[in-house]
Amino acid sequence: MHDQQQHQDFHAAIEACDDRILNPQGLPDNPGRRQIIKGGLTLSMLALLAPGLSACQRQANAKTNKLLGFQSVEAQTSHSFDSVIVPPGYRAEAFFSWGDPVLAQAPQWRADASEDWQAQLLQAGDNHDGMHFFPFADEPDNHGLLVINHEYINPTLHPNGPSEYLRDDGSRQRPLQEVLKEQAAHGISIIELRRDADGRWQRVFGDFNRRISSLTPMRISGPLAGDLRLCTASDPTGLEVIGTLNNCAMGVTPWGTYLACEENFHNYFVNRDRTDHAQRAEHQRYGIAAGSSSRYYAWESVDPRFDATPIPQQPHQGHVNEPNRFGWVVEIDPFDPISTPRKLTAMGRLGRECAVCSLSEDGRMAFYSGDDARGEYVWKFVPDGRHDPLDPTASRDLLDSGTLYAARFDANGRGQWLALHHGDGPLIAANGFPDQQAVLLNARGAADLLGATPMDRPEWVAVNPLNRDVYVSLTNNHLRGSEFALDAANPRPNNLHGQILRWSEDGADPTALNFDWELFLLAGDAPGAVDAGGHPVAEELVGTIEGDCFSSPDGLAFDADGRLWIQTDADDEAPHTYNIGCNQLLCADPVSREVKRFLVGPWGAEITGITWSPDYRTLWVNVQHPGISYPASDGQSRPRSTTVMITREDGGVIGT
Repeated sequence: MHDQQQHQDFHAAIEACDDRILNPQGLPDNPGRRQIIKGGLTLSMLALLAPGLSACQRQANAKTNKLLGFQSVEAQTSHSFDSVIVPPGYRAEAFFSWGDPVLAQAPQWRADASEDWQAQLLQAGDNHDGMHFFPFADEPDNHGLLVINHEYINPTLHPNGPSEYLRDDGSRQRPLQEVLKEQAAHGISIIELRRDADGRWQRVFGDFNRRISSLTPMRISGPLAGDLRLCTASDPTGLEVIGTLNNCAMGVTPWGTYLACEENFHNYFVNRDRTDHAQRAEHQRYGIAAGSSSRYYAWESVDPRFDATPIPQQPHQGHVNEPNRFGWVVEIDPFDPISTPRKLTAMGRLGRECAVCSLSEDGRMAFYSGDDARGEYVWKFVPDGRHDPLDPTASRDLLDSGTLYAARFDANGRGQWLALHHGDGPLIAANGFPDQQAVLLNARGAADLLGATPMDRPEWVAVNPLNRDVYVSLTNNHLRGSEFALDAANPRPNNLHGQILRWSEDGADPTALNFDWELFLLAGDAPGAVDAGGHPVAEELVGTIEGDCFSSPDGLAFDADGRLWIQTDADDEAPHTYNIGCNQLLCADPVSREVKRFLVGPWGAEITGITWSPDYRTLWVNVQHPGISYPASDGQSRPRSTTVMITREDGGVIGT
């Protein structure tokens, strides 16, 4: 009875919410304007996605200019370091922080974090992560939309931290209003930016500003739309999901939409029936908690959707299938503020970090992803159709059909993409895969049977615009050599520092089935380094970096000139990062492999998310979960996840 009352209170709170909060713009549909804007946007994006359009000019620039033209900054190892350092001649400014207004009617952020969940729906969410700048066609260098993921929440979201108590059955009980605020702080922010007369970017409250959260209705599209395995008591049709979770990295389509990826969604759910959990592959293989409560938030105590415990003899009356509705790529149209986001089931269900596009001159493409957990895989999705830049609206359904592949990295430096096709090899009903929908729903389990290579936490992927070489960051894996066998692509035991892999698809064709691969670098200390006690560091902690050392590569991105930007997510407190210090943003030359440190963030923060203005004179990066007093956008000292804007004092291109 207690659970029923809590769940009724949750739905009453949602229903009582003013419609202007859940759909605050109230704008009429205007497809004509959107098509004009996005037509220009698509053409401007092709310079990044289709390297053949300007590769010759860029290759010439790379040969005549030193690629890394900035002065390296020093690592910071002090536990009290609370700044952002950039090279001489550069400026870093806090630009957009958790709690900043997104909608014009949003209240100002309160330093005591006492806003309610309705206010949070109008403000920037927490823990900024992957992001992208979408320019307007008429003023691409001076006007655009910045789209930012909000991965998860920090305890500072509440005035005194989150509160809870244990119930008699050992489960955790959370307050309704706290859960609603946490759900509102997840998702995505879309904000409009414009350069002023002095050349400085300003946030403006335009028609396109929008907050998408774990309370936003979304449409299911692709092969699993309407499938019984996606049906629940709240959605018996299997066609609509409420919200998106744990949006880490992202991608962009050639037709101008944003791809938010759902990573560690498993932490939000619980299946209290341990026997059922052990028999349900889509729960067990993806890490859904078994026991009394979900791992982190205990939202299930007030929101029944997150309690995935089956109801005996009533399989579709509960929410046992709700976890199946997360782990997808979410496509968002930033230029249509009243559009409904779509969860793209053809691309497969993963703990997905990103969905990065590689586009050939003839319109064929692939979307690459990492699945961020120890022993998981590198993926690509190849749509069945081709993109036509002269008719971008015809591409809007391309991600609803195609082939999902997992990568196998062979010891001889060759690799193969293993297609996840129902009926091929072991992907048959006898092994738990009765149809293609089951393969997509449990893509991890299918890749296990196919023999894909288990990797050391594959995260962001980046495609070099000059030659379509592909890079993936493997952050670390302390279980390599014990739980996971050593192999050529993951060669270090107790891998605490991680590595970056590079591969070239046969014929530079994104749709190729085979590739050549190599270790681009092993992260870690320099040869001869000593630890805090003055002893030589262990051999497995020594890297192969040519230049500035770092640990735990995470975010990756290329700029138009072919610089590889690397963001790190190491444990600042760990002994093995003694020489490396705070997390940082670095830049690498793919040819010489030289690495230079461009930015260092505050102690305890992750540096993540990266995007540029089209002229590459402004760079935005995120400082996530700063542990000490890094100033936010309003100059206050309370730590807040913040988007930092970086420019050159002379107005030049970043990195040159």
